[in-house]
Amino acid sequence: MLQKYRLLALCAGASLLFACAKPDEAPSAPAELTTDAQKFGYAIGVDLGNSLEPVVAHVDVAALKQGLDDVSSGAEIRLDETAREQIKNAVSQKMQEEQIRKRDAAAATGAAEGKKFLAENSTREGVETTESGLQYEVITEGDGPSPDASDEVTVHYVGKLINGEEFDSSIARGQPVTFPLNNVIPGWTEGVQLMKTGGKYRFFIPSELAYGDRGAGAKIGPNQTLIFEVELLGINKAEAGAE
Repeated sequence: MLQKYRLLALCAGASLLFACAKPDEAPSAPAELTTDAQKFGYAIGVDLGNSLEPVVAHVDVAALKQGLDDVSSGAEIRLDETAREQIKNAVSQKMQEEQIRKRDAAAATGAAEGKKFLAENSTREGVETTESGLQYEVITEGDGPSPDASDEVTVHYVGKLINGEEFDSSIARGQPVTFPLNNVIPGWTEGVQLMKTGGKYRFFIPSELAYGDRGAGAKIGPNQTLIFEVELLGINKAEAGAE
């Protein structure tokens, strides 16, 4: 986290600050970008602006420009190195605490929404609930064998949040996926074993059988209940005695 705030010091080496500023505070851009120096300066400004986006709410742009001006003009630096490190560390800590509060709030919301959804979903006709809390419904029943947890399976799938937002799809990529069934989230490991080859099921996976309070990437937040439509295309049986 602190490394992001060290980017503030890089602004002292840039000749353009408009990318670091808020829209109503941005300095005027050059009328044209014709020379290499203008283009190079603009490119640095854009890179810095993108890098500083996570902290711009904590930055006083006028003071940022003053720091650049003081370095460029050789004026006395108003904060010594110790003071500069202290304030960067303080702001870094503040932002970390803000992120923790936001994540805790998102986790609480995700857990509550998931619990409510699963309670209502369990009453729908055709939805079955296993002992673990996994819910499923049969879209199409297969007529082939069922896999064991140690098997490798090939599937097509679509993954959604309970609000209907799609976060992953092998169908959209146009390519099924093959993986060891014991090397995925518990809800998949349990659920796919209920299927027969050629079948298609819809799984409603509680967060504790999915990614829990850690979430996954940018799209799956903490304590999110997930919905997967899974079509079991094939099974590669594990060799006897194989680990």
